[in-house]
Amino acid sequence: MDFWLSFLPIIIYILLIIILIIGIILGIKSIITINKVEKVVDDVNEKVESLNGLFQIVDFTTDKLVSITDKVVDGISALASKLFFKKKKNKEEEKDDE
Repeated sequence: MDFWLSFLPIIIYILLIIILIIGIILGIKSIITINKVEKVVDDVNEKVESLNGLFQIVDFTTDKLVSITDKVVDGISALASKLFFKKKKNKEEEKDDE
């Protein structure tokens, strides 16, 4: 029994030291990996910011195209409504005349 009381704490301490060393190594590797990821994100961010001007031009162009197509559609719908409602008004006037 004396043997186990002196041997088990030594094994536990050795295992705890190994776990501590593995934790330190994993921590250092994760810090290195996070630094690499941060560099990649910064590089991508710079490239996206360089394209902001192009995105603004595309946004401006699409806004103008949408406003033009809205005006054309409004004009066509107004013309179509005038044609169809005139026919109905003419039919109603003929009924009223009779």
